[in-house]
Amino acid sequence: MLLEDGTELNVVSAGDPDADVTVVLAHGYALDHRTWRRVVQALGDDYRVVAYDHRGHGKSGPATKETATIEQLADDLGELIEREVPTGRVVLVGHSMGGMAVMAMAERRPRLYRRRVAGVVFVATATTGLAETSLAWPKGVGKLVRELERAFGPIVRAVREKIEPAKTAGLRWWLFGDQPRAEDVELTAEMVWAHWPTTISLFRPAVDRYDREAALTVAGERPVIAVVGDEDRLCPESNAEELAAAVGGEALVVPDAGHMLPLERADEVAACVRKLANSESRVR
Repeated sequence: MLLEDGTELNVVSAGDPDADVTVVLAHGYALDHRTWRRVVQALGDDYRVVAYDHRGHGKSGPATKETATIEQLADDLGELIEREVPTGRVVLVGHSMGGMAVMAMAERRPRLYRRRVAGVVFVATATTGLAETSLAWPKGVGKLVRELERAFGPIVRAVREKIEPAKTAGLRWWLFGDQPRAEDVELTAEMVWAHWPTTISLFRPAVDRYDREAALTVAGERPVIAVVGDEDRLCPESNAEELAAAVGGEALVVPDAGHMLPLERADEVAACVRKLANSESRVR
């Protein structure tokens, strides 16, 4: 899909094209639409499911310093809904940075949000900047983890090539619960390192500074579920509770799961979507 500013947005659709409800999936920071592969499988029999890559991510066109903002991602999402899902009810699902894009879209495009959106699932979406999150790194991860804690900051490429096993282990500890599938860890490492260093350095300031609390005002006009893993080291469960309280929504804490809930607990995420899609809420 070609956006108004000429940026190509990679969009992938699955499921029933004639379904009454379309589920739109917005992935997190330094990831891509493959984050949702298990969720798409869980929902595809009953809904149309649309996943996409944010600009600067995956197979979409590049971002620039000027366009690597949450506000721009919100405008991209609004344009996607208008052009790719022009009719019917929409359930939005945002993971981490994707959740921020959903909040910002509600704030920047309130008429579109009120007219089309039936509900929102915020997955592992923090109410404050990730850089402000206190992380207690295990000593064994060593220098790699200290580099990762600097939020995917510049890492010397030569060093990166020498620590392949260690970097994957670090991401496993940081982003997953205790017993993730090896294939999910490998996919996540592939996605993260594919976005190093350009996308990571471009978007980190935007993730840190975005004012989520202000953006939640409009988002709360539709049913909201905030879901988080109880072992999430980036977005503790208190964030889900605070987010839900701010919008009069529901908080769900998933046991034994980390930040990558779309891969770790796709069934629970899909259940949240079904709950909103089947609710009495109707767009106006």
